[in-house]
Amino acid sequence: MRTLVLLGIVGLLAQLVDGSLGMGYGVTSATLLLLIGANPAAASATVHMAQIGTTLAAGVSHWRFGNVDWRVVRRIALPGGIGAFLGAAFLSWLSTEAAGPLMSGILLALGGYILLRFTVWDTPRGNLGKPVRKRFLAPLGLAAGFIDSTGGGGWGPIGTPALLAGGRIEPRKVIGSIDTSEFVVALASSLGFVIGLGLSGINLAWVAVLLIGGVIAAPIAAWVVRLLPPRMLGSLVGGVIVLTNVHAILGGDLIELPGAAQVAAYLTAVLAWAGAVAWSLRAHLADREAERRVAAGSAGVEEIEEPFRVDVRD
Repeated sequence: MRTLVLLGIVGLLAQLVDGSLGMGYGVTSATLLLLIGANPAAASATVHMAQIGTTLAAGVSHWRFGNVDWRVVRRIALPGGIGAFLGAAFLSWLSTEAAGPLMSGILLALGGYILLRFTVWDTPRGNLGKPVRKRFLAPLGLAAGFIDSTGGGGWGPIGTPALLAGGRIEPRKVIGSIDTSEFVVALASSLGFVIGLGLSGINLAWVAVLLIGGVIAAPIAAWVVRLLPPRMLGSLVGGVIVLTNVHAILGGDLIELPGAAQVAAYLTAVLAWAGAVAWSLRAHLADREAERRVAAGSAGVEEIEEPFRVDVRD
């Protein structure tokens, strides 16, 4: 019972993160499932079956708040579904001994990418309003869908930064479009796992509690995306994912280090995470101060011009 309650809370928090950043639900949930001893293929299958409901709820919520670019959804969803189905079939075929390190490695890389993405890089806006190229979206969807199934997550961490990097779509519409198209990815991935594992290999109770938590959080996240500083949240979540999967890799069969070396590796990761969060906070405060100065300068110009206005009726 305790495990189910914990998973429900994780589902809620993971969807809150995902709906706010456009990434994080699968990576966060799959990391926890691996941590409590789930089979890698079963963990990814559980997450993706729950995501059928959470992504549907998230898509409806983002649509109602005007956060969806349907041209992007149409062009990226189908290739993403194909890649997800192939990834699910591949992971179901692998042995547990091979799949465990592979999934932990993918999750570690994705967590590190999220951490760097929201700590160091800003969002370009120079091409805002220009259409996204079709030949870019199809390969992106195929690759992101495949990695999403094999790693238990990855659609958001790959798709969201790739669309943000072009600066052609508003950040909130990037997040909303990625979350909405993920419904097709989750559906195709789940179908692949059901064919490969059968329903007996998937814990439906875990699916249900992850789904309930995610559905509750979906409308909240669609609203929060307009208010929450993404740099801070991205750094915090990326650090949690990195630390958890560093523990999984160093404490498992992939890498065997002496106890002192493991402690040193953990401390290094914690210090790097703390530095990233501090950097993100500093960058966020600097951005706010710059916006305040621009707003104050605009207000000052209006005050200067006001006394010199002439009423032509006089």
